[in-house]
Amino acid sequence: MAKIGIFYGSTSGITEEIAMTLRQKLGEDQCDIYSMEEDFDEYDQLLDYDYLLLGCSTWGAGDVQNDWRDPLFEMELDKPDFTGKTIALFGAGDQVDHGTEFVSALGKMYNHFQKLGATLVGEFPNEGYTFQYSSALLNDKFVGLPIDEVNQSEQTETRINQWVESIRPIFLNN
Repeated sequence: MAKIGIFYGSTSGITEEIAMTLRQKLGEDQCDIYSMEEDFDEYDQLLDYDYLLLGCSTWGAGDVQNDWRDPLFEMELDKPDFTGKTIALFGAGDQVDHGTEFVSALGKMYNHFQKLGATLVGEFPNEGYTFQYSSALLNDKFVGLPIDEVNQSEQTETRINQWVESIRPIFLNN
């Protein structure tokens, strides 16, 4: 069985907590976990895994979290081949204070890895969220798991469980 690589960038700790929870729910023996700030050296680490969970919070005007900026820029220049890689995205955002770009970093990451040939899975319904705009919406669903720990922390566990059950057959029956 192929291992799952979980890579996350986290400034306030929310995306890190989500990553740790995902590792626990999918099985700690099934997942290797990397902080983009502390454990990440070069994008070739991502290519070591056929199955990836990538976590990124949204900052500013829909930007990716700082720890992802340099690796994404390097991949944009080098254009590594992610064909055969299956990626699911997750991230944190604030739909009240930043509702004009809610989890838009996931949309940017989705477009980036799709251009590099990856298969992206793990869409999530947009029901129950209140925001003005998100570039992470595709066909009225989010391209990954959006978590708003600031305004809807009471729904975090349910949303994570729902998402894990939707990706489990793809990531663990390989």
